[in-house]
Amino acid sequence: MNLSQFSPESEVLERHLTNLAHHNIMIAGGVCDGFPTKLAQLNPQNKIILWTWYFDYAKTANNNAPKNLEIIFDAICPKPIENSIWLFYWTKNKKENFQQLHSLLNHAKIGQQLYIIGENRTGIKSVEKLIGEFGYLQKIDSARRCSLYAFEVHTKIPELSPSYKTYSINMGPKIEIPILSGVFSAENLDSGTALLLKTFDKPLKGNVLDIGCGAGVIGTVAKVLNPKINITMADIHAQAITCSRYALERNKITGNVIASDVFSEITEKYDVILSNPPFHAGRNTDYDAVNRLISQAKQHLNIGGELRIVANRHLPYPNLLDNYFGSHEVLAKTTKFCVYSVKK
Repeated sequence: MNLSQFSPESEVLERHLTNLAHHNIMIAGGVCDGFPTKLAQLNPQNKIILWTWYFDYAKTANNNAPKNLEIIFDAICPKPIENSIWLFYWTKNKKENFQQLHSLLNHAKIGQQLYIIGENRTGIKSVEKLIGEFGYLQKIDSARRCSLYAFEVHTKIPELSPSYKTYSINMGPKIEIPILSGVFSAENLDSGTALLLKTFDKPLKGNVLDIGCGAGVIGTVAKVLNPKINITMADIHAQAITCSRYALERNKITGNVIASDVFSEITEKYDVILSNPPFHAGRNTDYDAVNRLISQAKQHLNIGGELRIVANRHLPYPNLLDNYFGSHEVLAKTTKFCVYSVKK
């Protein structure tokens, strides 16, 4: 992840540095570049707090971060510094925007200043309906296909507590999956994961890893159906990690849930690695995560260990699997998805 090249949103904010000088600053939302570091360097006597839901960004941003820049990776919004200006980066995930922005504004006092920046194609205009009734909101800049809003809180904003939606999966035993807004497959079980679960008709053994676990569906079902396995679930998203831990608790099973950018924090070896890997970054197709998953899997598998993934049939994973493992097997398929298996 290269933080030196600023996003269009940060390039717009650079035009307003005079408004941000000599202030404590709280940054939240979909920031993904080195702009927080620049703010910390420009305001060495002030505190800069960056709150993110993305572990890969938090880890990269922490490298050589100035002492006055505190980076917080957590599902829960930290309490902002008194007398600080807030910056919020709007993303294409409307539910995530709502959850994060509302959680941030739960800490707001009358008169709090907030700047909201986002690309026009992400629907940032909807912020007018989302928070307009709680204060004075004005668009103050438009450039780089982005819009920048300035907001001042005029009335107390109703508190928002994280609320889980729950759906059930009938795998013989009934398995409950609690979901928070912004997590993959938040409304119901997605078709790809459902196909992967059908391949659990034969027992799993030993140490099992669910990479990119999302709400924890794959890892939770694997553990319920195979109580003797040691299950580890990993994801980069703070909400996903929270959901996965709650899924284990809700189904009265035990497991390990960690933050990891693919294998970045994985030190053990496994008998089975399972995944429904993501292939999007924003609006674009991005194979970086799945390339790392497949190319590095052997290093994290025991001899005879298996990597099992589900993917859209149009994606070029068979060739990638063959390049690193020599051959692959198709365990299940539909007109849209395939479950691939390779062994070390």
